[in-house]
Amino acid sequence: MKDPYEECRLCGHHCGVNRRIGEKGICGLGTEILISSVGPHYGEEPELVGSHGSGTIFFAGCNLSCQFCQNWEISQAVEGTSVSVAQLADFMLQLERSGCHNVNLVTPTPHTPSIIDAIRLARNRGLSIPIVHNCGGYESMEPLQLCEGWIEIYMPDAKYSDADIAELFSGAPDYPEINQAALKEMHRQTGSLVVENGIAKRGLLIRHLVLPNNPENSFGVLSFIAREISVDSYVNIMDQYRPCYKADLLEGMDRRLTEQEYEEAVKMAHSYGLHRGF
Repeated sequence: MKDPYEECRLCGHHCGVNRRIGEKGICGLGTEILISSVGPHYGEEPELVGSHGSGTIFFAGCNLSCQFCQNWEISQAVEGTSVSVAQLADFMLQLERSGCHNVNLVTPTPHTPSIIDAIRLARNRGLSIPIVHNCGGYESMEPLQLCEGWIEIYMPDAKYSDADIAELFSGAPDYPEINQAALKEMHRQTGSLVVENGIAKRGLLIRHLVLPNNPENSFGVLSFIAREISVDSYVNIMDQYRPCYKADLLEGMDRRLTEQEYEEAVKMAHSYGLHRGF
């Protein structure tokens, strides 16, 4: 494979810029690995957190432009510290030594080639806990091919089934088709989520954030997962939407989700045969 940074196609945008010489695409990143924070995290799914936390590494920058992003300082303002591949591998090993059940890579997509180099180095030095690829779900096939064999747990968002909403809210009108292809590939590589003694070991864990005033978007996402992935898919249907960043500029998005809106999404998931997560 050609150097992925020279003609970047590491996400669904396929910008094609040469990040090696400083050109920047939608994510606004070059080839530096930018880290926002590292440490145990207890706010993830119980199967990731366990008793000692999920070992999160938050990367700066993002390949999506979500207008309601809760972490916009990291994703849109690209605030982070530059680290080397060797330092990133050290962080992974430190998280394992601290007792974390996994290494949870948050928004890794634009950094995928460097991350794989760091995982390889860490594995050679004894890293044994699962690697979690925690992403926005706007993944192209190129980075997923790089990840095969190195990622034990995929944890993508499945944000949209509606192209118009995807364009308006995140600047990615082809999000539904890109996301659906990515979910299929992730499932092909790792299967449905495997949990042993309450701890996730391998497989696909899908997150879907229910949005106010957009029930059909959720129904489309959940229907696709049941029909095209598996009714045994672990789906975290999330109710924590709150208006952040530029959400007040989007019609109908300037309020929190109602209990009824969330319950309708869960009820629909059950009707499709989905039964894990929620």
